[in-house]
Amino acid sequence: MIKKFKLYILLAAVACSTISCLDKMPEDSIPFDDAIKTVDDVNLAVVGIYDAFKNSALYSGNLTLLPDLQADFVYGINGNTNTYGDIWRWKDILATNTSIEAVYAGLYSVINRCNFLLDRVDAVRKNTTDDNDLDQIDQCCGEAYFARALAYSELVKCFCKAYESDAEAANELGVILTRHYQGDEEMKRASLKDSYQFILDDLDRAAELLALDKDYDPATDGALFNNAIYFNEYTVYALRARVALYMKNWEDAIKYSSKVIDSGYYLLSSCTQNYTSTASYYKYMWTNDNATEIIFKVGFTIDSYGGRLGTIFFNYDFSTVRPDYVPAEWVINLYDNNDLRVSTFFLTYQTGYSHGLSWPLLIKYFGNESFVNENILHVCMPKVLRLSEQYLIRAEAYVSQSAPDYGRAGKDITALRTARYATYGGSTALSASNAMKVIEEERVKELYMEGFRLHDLKRWHDGFERKPQAQSLENGSKLKVEADDPLFVWPIPQHELDAPGSQVQPNESNK
Repeated sequence: MIKKFKLYILLAAVACSTISCLDKMPEDSIPFDDAIKTVDDVNLAVVGIYDAFKNSALYSGNLTLLPDLQADFVYGINGNTNTYGDIWRWKDILATNTSIEAVYAGLYSVINRCNFLLDRVDAVRKNTTDDNDLDQIDQCCGEAYFARALAYSELVKCFCKAYESDAEAANELGVILTRHYQGDEEMKRASLKDSYQFILDDLDRAAELLALDKDYDPATDGALFNNAIYFNEYTVYALRARVALYMKNWEDAIKYSSKVIDSGYYLLSSCTQNYTSTASYYKYMWTNDNATEIIFKVGFTIDSYGGRLGTIFFNYDFSTVRPDYVPAEWVINLYDNNDLRVSTFFLTYQTGYSHGLSWPLLIKYFGNESFVNENILHVCMPKVLRLSEQYLIRAEAYVSQSAPDYGRAGKDITALRTARYATYGGSTALSASNAMKVIEEERVKELYMEGFRLHDLKRWHDGFERKPQAQSLENGSKLKVEADDPLFVWPIPQHELDAPGSQVQPNESNK
């Protein structure tokens, strides 16, 4: 089949909602039986799926910020606006928390859109005879299956316990699984094992439908893949590698991350080679949302964008900065002197508060320059899948398998550091005594404030401790969280538990 790459016109952002996942039909939507009758309708439905990822409760907001903010990456600063304060204080996280509710609803909104399309598409296919149109339908279905898998992968990360083994996961709570937009599916939580299997099945379908129809040359066709705002065969592999890591399936984590790394379509962005006179390739990825190592990003335009990721780190009003949160000192101290990520991520400013704190603030999300030029601050295109994560996935899988391969894991860490350091000679020596410590620290330095920390601590069974730093809020700065604390798993929103006829079981954190 001829698979065609498509450039989608991204529509207006979907507003954040707190509807139950049981409530599917918006008041202004087209009735089910009258919708999606042509191939053009199918394509527009997929555009709507991509658009749903702009929701400010998802990658351009809560879903990215809250897991790192809840853990040990930042400190609330005296005088702040208390945005996300209940999440940061940890002990105040309730089932009625609107920020968590919004994540839950936003992800199920994506799922409902996918189900709506998949339920209607067979009727369109039966009335279609043109081969190109049939191929386009298959492409759209592949994208819908991937989007559903992506949304469910985030739900299990946030609202379920860590996956330890197939046997244990069979007895742990997963999420509500829905295959259809209309139907009599039971609204109760599946097991964690079945939830992950659902994700894998969707990824298998997506891989088949999005498979390339010809061999592409990385030297000439790389631009078709990297920096993509649409799903393709390699976004499937990248997510499959991440899911395998979370399932502790080291063999698959290595297999699928290697497919991405070895494809040649993606290149780590260098911190030492300049893209412009003022920005390295790596810095340009954060200032302009463009890079050869981006596997998938949520596409924004000046007229259609999601949340403002950088607001809580700056609150810049064109005069002063009044951040709600500042980076933890231990994170900044973790970077080597040669590590150029420091100057890309952090810049010291004097804050506009009466106490005048001067501190390295997170400039990673200050904003895309094109948006800043239009006086739209702190808006960045979320980079959902990046090549550097694939190196980190593979390195961790190499050292965690039954016969650890420290040599290959060291090569992956070396490749990443070579791209990020001013100079990095030799190789990274890993052994049983230091491998996980090195990899864990590298995940902190590379993926800082990209939404991984809480879930990493949960699957590693690590706790953390906060100790006060300069001008940090008293309530929340002194905190010790033990490994496997119930709040590593977010509570199921109360409205979902209380919905008429609900059979949804709560998490331990709901109690």
